[in-house]
Amino acid sequence: MRTFKLCYITDRHQLPSEALLLRVQQAIRAGVDLVQIREKDLATRELLGLAMSAVETARQAGMAGTRVVVNDRLDVALAAAAHGVHLGTTSMPAQVVRGIVSSDFLVGVSCHSLEEALAAESAGADYLVLGPIFETPSKLAYGPPLGLEKLREVTARVKIPVLALGGITRERVKPCLEKGAAGIAGIRIFQDCESLEVCVRELRAQFSS
Repeated sequence: MRTFKLCYITDRHQLPSEALLLRVQQAIRAGVDLVQIREKDLATRELLGLAMSAVETARQAGMAGTRVVVNDRLDVALAAAAHGVHLGTTSMPAQVVRGIVSSDFLVGVSCHSLEEALAAESAGADYLVLGPIFETPSKLAYGPPLGLEKLREVTARVKIPVLALGGITRERVKPCLEKGAAGIAGIRIFQDCESLEVCVRELRAQFSS
């Protein structure tokens, strides 16, 4: 089972100026493990084009490089030859997706509780994203942050990799790893930095220190 450590979740609305595709390409070349294309309001044609470009950049980076997953849209993920799909609480059920895709097609699931995490694992998910661990503006709708102890509880109960999401900063990576997280996922941590190459290098150092 491949363990993903760094997952960049896209949000073009939070990018200060540059085009989203450029940031995605930079992330792939910097060596993030996963890029989750999460552009829910993007028209299908534009979303497909973005996904195809990201997949091509990842292909050029080599077999050991980044995997590209598309949020929610299984149809777009398959059409773009993406590496997988990431499912939310209102997406197609994971067990349905797993029943119609190949075994090497990644299925990720967003979870906000231990119950959802256990259900995702039982449904055949390859990894899950748990959050929000810390308080973050983009996740206020999901209620108060889960906290590090809930992260520890979930990672102790499931066997698939758990990525911590929500309010993740460089200083908070190590505490998440100490609670059993396989890695971290985030938007701002990858979009607010001046250099993605430096950001990824500094984040990876947290895994070996």
